[in-house]
Amino acid sequence: MVFDRSSAVVVDFPLRGEWEAINTPAHRVPSHGTDYFGQRYAYDFVRVDAQGFSCPPGTMLQHLTVGAPVDAFYSWAEPITAAFSGRVILTGDGWPDRHRVAALWELLRVVVLPPSVKTDDYRPLAGNFVLLEGEPGVALFAHLRCGSVQVKTGQNVVTGEVLGTVGNSGNTTMPHLHFHLMDSPDPLRANGIACVFREYERFANGEWTRTSADAPQRLERIRAV
Repeated sequence: MVFDRSSAVVVDFPLRGEWEAINTPAHRVPSHGTDYFGQRYAYDFVRVDAQGFSCPPGTMLQHLTVGAPVDAFYSWAEPITAAFSGRVILTGDGWPDRHRVAALWELLRVVVLPPSVKTDDYRPLAGNFVLLEGEPGVALFAHLRCGSVQVKTGQNVVTGEVLGTVGNSGNTTMPHLHFHLMDSPDPLRANGIACVFREYERFANGEWTRTSADAPQRLERIRAV
């Protein structure tokens, strides 16, 4: 299925600095290979440096083999901001981060033993999270750092307000932000809503160019305006 940007809802980019989309509906739909949990049009973002690395090269070798500490990743503890104004309808915090990440083991765990959820405690899958409801729909911000959630259920927030920071909680192979939009506050019954980002810059052919109402390609370097 081709991702239709023209009919997608427009929201703000929920991160600051330079990032890379490791999963995006612009690459495939469903972006995670499943519609489960309302994530048909989901994005995953990792922070990268000027060379496009998510952590120092030496740490990357550790990540692939014996395991690397999560605070070596550039995504770790980066602020996550509201992509639109709305009301916080549910949060989850207190789920521990895995503080060391070995890529091969984590990939095996995610693919072979993915967690499932049956109640409104979504943390085994989403880790620490925020559900934000507004005009575009209901947004899920997942895998936040334990203890970092800065908003409460029932709180009204405005676009750009900090919700928490990036962590490594839940079903994840490295510190990153999982973000998607859906049509219901219950992810177990929701349908995904396609969304694009209002404005950001993309890196191509050695230069940054501004784009609007668009979705990044997979492994494309982008940065907040």
